Amino acid sequence: MHMPRPSAARKAKKTFSLSLQSVTYLESLRKEKRSKSVSSILEEIICEQQQAKEMERISASVTRYYDSLNAEEIAQDRAWGDFAATQFPSED
Repeated sequence: MHMPRPSAARKAKKTFSLSLQSVTYLESLRKEKRSKSVSSILEEIICEQQQAKEMERISASVTRYYDSLNAEEIAQDRAWGDFAATQFPSED
């Protein structure tokens, strides 16, 4: 899953106060990734966090779905899964 990066025209200029330790860390990431700016590193970190939150949301949704199934629905789901597995060509 890849989230599109905002275009330069849609960026907002903001000022933040960060600890010296955070700035040092961001600068080290910028150098490591050979990025042109700390802003792009922050953008990447935010994007990764958004993706992680979205994956958590999807996982929780799937868990809620399967937890909501009754025994008959579980058996039917399992039967469909077994059937689907027989539809793939053999790897022999």
